[in-house]
Amino acid sequence: MGALDDIRVLDLTQVLAGPYCTMLLADMGADVVKIERPGGDLIRPNPPFAEDPEAEPYGGYFQSVNRGKRSIALDLGDEGDREDFLSLVEQADVVVENYRAGTMESFDLGYETLTEHNPELIYSSIRGFGDPRTGESPRQGQPSFDLIAQALGGVMDITGPEDGPPTKVGPGVGDIFTAALNCSGILAAVHHRERTGEGQFVDTSMYDAMISLCERSIYQYSYTGEAPSRRGNAHPTLFPYNAFEAADGHVVIAAFNDRHWRNLCESMSRPDLAAEYDAAADRLRNRDQLRDEIADWTRDRPADAIVGELEGSVPSAPVQDTADIFADDHPRAREMLVEVDQPGADRGVTIAGSPIKMSETNPQPGERAPLVDEHREELLDPPQARSDD
Repeated sequence: MGALDDIRVLDLTQVLAGPYCTMLLADMGADVVKIERPGGDLIRPNPPFAEDPEAEPYGGYFQSVNRGKRSIALDLGDEGDREDFLSLVEQADVVVENYRAGTMESFDLGYETLTEHNPELIYSSIRGFGDPRTGESPRQGQPSFDLIAQALGGVMDITGPEDGPPTKVGPGVGDIFTAALNCSGILAAVHHRERTGEGQFVDTSMYDAMISLCERSIYQYSYTGEAPSRRGNAHPTLFPYNAFEAADGHVVIAAFNDRHWRNLCESMSRPDLAAEYDAAADRLRNRDQLRDEIADWTRDRPADAIVGELEGSVPSAPVQDTADIFADDHPRAREMLVEVDQPGADRGVTIAGSPIKMSETNPQPGERAPLVDEHREELLDPPQARSDD
């Protein structure tokens, strides 16, 4: 039994932000119905593939964020398909879409129309710049992707080496963080509906989400009048809190409080540093010199040896690549590496599990991602659509 197993979600999203949001809901038990355009989500053919791109109906990108969903292909511009969609809306709890503002209205399927068919419906949108219903912006209607959201929202300007160019964060945080926030909004709206019987419009903007993610930059600018910029792996107000080169890679060390600093100096056999820089403000003022001292100690030691010396006394860790993550016991123990079938291949594949853990209704990453239109027959036959219908 999943926490959301009584919730049906119509998922009109594609690519990453919307599908990640609805994937989180599916992992928690929701019946997520992926409404795809004829031919399917445009990200289906995106690599990598397990074996043969010609034989496999989708690659890893689509598989990762569409697991556990059902699929039906509908052309919303076709009258018959539009009627089929509205019949699904009447049975749904939530509709999620990530089109540009006005797209659903062009099919006469906007929020107001759908609520005529289902007054308790929760309608959720993910857009680059939000929806006019929740706040008008001159940017609404402009296209947006993760890269654009990171650029506008300040993420890139505070990421990268101090003397280097603005740098995009590796994961698509413009999509994924927005998706997680939108999922939270949907769950809050579901709770509100349970208390009042009222549906509502939920809206999350990628640009807004990046401003929220960069909350530190906002208050720093307000307090100081100066825009924070890049510091590499350093922290603007804590030291040491940084990455250091090891003999075989890099380690991170977070020893900014007094106790951890003393323990670090003891491991380095440098009690003089602990005595001379016993106050956090002193360490911050002399961070360049002290960083060199720590770097001299780590440079010729293997990463595992450094972490082993500091274990239990100073927060530290090796900088892992993905192969290291697969070899680490923690992700397996926490079910963060999940095996699913890959249609068209002779082997299964591994995708990231759910980080949300619950004692009674633990999320379960579902079965493989669906084929295009795989569930048409069961979805358009209401008695078979869901066991509790």
